[in-house]
Amino acid sequence: MSTTNKIYEYDRIADRKRVDFIASVLEKSLPENGKVLDVGCGNGVISRHLGRLGFNVLGIDVSEKTIEIARNISPMPNVKFMTKSAEELVASGEKYDAVICSEVLEHLNEPGLLLKVLHDCLAENGKLIVTVPNGKGPRETFVTKPILSLRKKNNWIWRTLLKIKGMLGYKGTTVQSAADNLDHIQFFSRRDLEKLSGKNGFQITGFGKSNFVEDVFPFSLITKRIALLQKIDCKIADILPYHFTGGFFTVWEKAKGQQPSS
Repeated sequence: MSTTNKIYEYDRIADRKRVDFIASVLEKSLPENGKVLDVGCGNGVISRHLGRLGFNVLGIDVSEKTIEIARNISPMPNVKFMTKSAEELVASGEKYDAVICSEVLEHLNEPGLLLKVLHDCLAENGKLIVTVPNGKGPRETFVTKPILSLRKKNNWIWRTLLKIKGMLGYKGTTVQSAADNLDHIQFFSRRDLEKLSGKNGFQITGFGKSNFVEDVFPFSLITKRIALLQKIDCKIADILPYHFTGGFFTVWEKAKGQQPSS
């Protein structure tokens, strides 16, 4: 697979870093004509990126709205999209050489249920690539959690914040997904991920870091317009301890002789 002349649908450098991490893992580990499953693919940004690099990808999501968007953007013969749950794929007996679960687990009430299903979908020597925000990182600590708390109170501060966000062009959706609810209800530390992987029959064999503070207000007012500052921020994250990264990029493999706990 060639990763030269890459075309990105992401503007943020941290998002590009994430999709580059995913592509690099696939390039190193995927067998010839290997099959890739993109779970919770949303608008299909990652699926299309991998398709342009030559990978065979099936993107699935339970949101018909996002799948319709995905299907209508630059169709490719090696990339398909379906409105389907991972459980339905297991029932069909399909196995995949690589499964991508990017920015999905933080939205689920019971992420372990999905991971058990993905364990069944994954080929024995396959790779599961999981990316999640760092629940103790700068953005989740100083932006996500305070905003969720304010919204629950629904007071004048929250209503004022909504007006300001509207003036700044915030729409409540992302490039990756136009789903109606993108709330974070899980907040994972590195140790949490290690426990979650072991409980569900996996072991984590690779860890990567996202960014540092470029998406934290008030830094974000400046950095979102200056790619160089975003690049520097990502480089800083690489040299800081894991606790300070904004997100985790991880590679999971099936633990030998171990099945998900019931």
